[in-house]
Amino acid sequence: MRDLHLPGRSVAMGCHGAAATSHSLATSTAIDILRRGGNAADAAIAACAVQCVVEPGSTGVGGDNFVLYAPSGTNTTGGGTVYGINGSGRAPAGLNAEFLRERGSEQIALTSPHAVTVPGAVDSWCMLHHRFGRLPLAQLLQPAIDHAEHGFPVTERVAVDWRRNQAKLRADPNAARMWLKDGASPEFGDTFRQPEHAKVLREIATKGRDGFYTRWVAEDIVGYLRERGGTHTLEDFAAQEALWVDPISATYKGVELLEIPPNGTGVIALLMLNILRGFDLSRYDPVGVERFHLEAEVTRLAFQVRDSFVADPAFAEVPTRKLLSMDFADELRSGIDMTKAMPVPRAGTGAIDRDTVYLTVVDAEGNVCSFINSLFWQYGTGLCSPRTGVLLHNRGCGFTLAPGHPNCLQPRKRPLHTIIPAMALENGRPWLSFGVMGGAFQPVGQVHVLTNILDYGMNIQEALDNPRGFHTAGRFEAERGIRDDVLAGLADLGHTVTRVEVPHGGGQAILLDHVNGVLHAGSDPRKDGCALAY
Repeated sequence: MRDLHLPGRSVAMGCHGAAATSHSLATSTAIDILRRGGNAADAAIAACAVQCVVEPGSTGVGGDNFVLYAPSGTNTTGGGTVYGINGSGRAPAGLNAEFLRERGSEQIALTSPHAVTVPGAVDSWCMLHHRFGRLPLAQLLQPAIDHAEHGFPVTERVAVDWRRNQAKLRADPNAARMWLKDGASPEFGDTFRQPEHAKVLREIATKGRDGFYTRWVAEDIVGYLRERGGTHTLEDFAAQEALWVDPISATYKGVELLEIPPNGTGVIALLMLNILRGFDLSRYDPVGVERFHLEAEVTRLAFQVRDSFVADPAFAEVPTRKLLSMDFADELRSGIDMTKAMPVPRAGTGAIDRDTVYLTVVDAEGNVCSFINSLFWQYGTGLCSPRTGVLLHNRGCGFTLAPGHPNCLQPRKRPLHTIIPAMALENGRPWLSFGVMGGAFQPVGQVHVLTNILDYGMNIQEALDNPRGFHTAGRFEAERGIRDDVLAGLADLGHTVTRVEVPHGGGQAILLDHVNGVLHAGSDPRKDGCALAY
């Protein structure tokens, strides 16, 4: 690839690689790593580590990570492979649903130590680096260490999210001491330092995964969780292992979309596309009543499937092949009526929301990395061990406590997981590396962005900018960009509609134009990120 085109601006330059992330400091880090001889895997790890410092509400080393990676020259029609990593953490060996039900719990609380599965991100980074990385891990983590140790400027969106979560951080004495300034969140433009976080990153830089899952870091985290009533052990942390997985896929308009298989919800994005294959979206206004009605109905159907079947396949039978069959999609599609909304489905199986960072990198050789890292809800549980500064995610809230359910909490089980990196292939070659953040919204967001391109001919930036809606919790939640008359039309069809204060997720994308040798990149204005090339 030689040139980068940033839609919405006239930019063309001699280009050796591109990156798009949800924070500008992370994007510039990725470009710097590429300039120094690193590849797409190196740049993704380095950029994400920076995001863990400068965007702490969305991601951290106390969270999970999923990756899709296509080595240079990948062409699946000729036997090439796109590699997947499932870096989701597991429940402690000493915890199960019965244990919590006996103590009066009907679900796992968002700020409970029981919501903390063993963080999987660091092990996933190290697996990716071991197989595909080029530069030393210490060099990749140094920018994040510098930002944590010497300080970083707080950006606007990060400041807003930080302010909204002050109460959560104040509730934990360690988090209040390390993640607030005089009991309050930093403001836009403030410089914030996190020296404890720098020490943890330095441990990982010098000792690899063992720097997080053993020794003083693991001892500090485990000890604090047990003080709070958790069942975690050092053995749980030492045993954490990310998995290499084969992506699953579905084809739409001649493009093959790849996803990580369950326990992730990428299968739901694929199911939604299969249902939409029976409609001609291009007939409808891209911000009109029919398009959003159809998205809402497909979301209802697909999320009922999610709540019934998606779980850890090592513990439950997940009928992935059936869920991706066209017969199944045809059956679900038959329940859609373009003249009225279907009844509101039953409630879901757990807290399936909230915050994540996504990034994508393409390097000069053509290696492509689609990479996502998350604390789940903003600032995770808000729990933070006294020496590490590591905010711990609440991914365990993705479990249900319902006996016999495929996604019921069990020892060493992985929960239903919302983070889903995506990669689309055209003629067997990587064509679009992208992701859309926002917890449960992610399958909906991916389908919305992809159909914006394939059905409406939008460029990358237009596809990301386009207004979004999300049918969740029995109502259609509309961003401000959707017109009032469209919401009125949806209400006439039977939808309960509301406006949302916070937009649905963010997103980044790089499109590889193999015909012209050009990269097209975009970054969602809903976040503080950008797309850059060199």
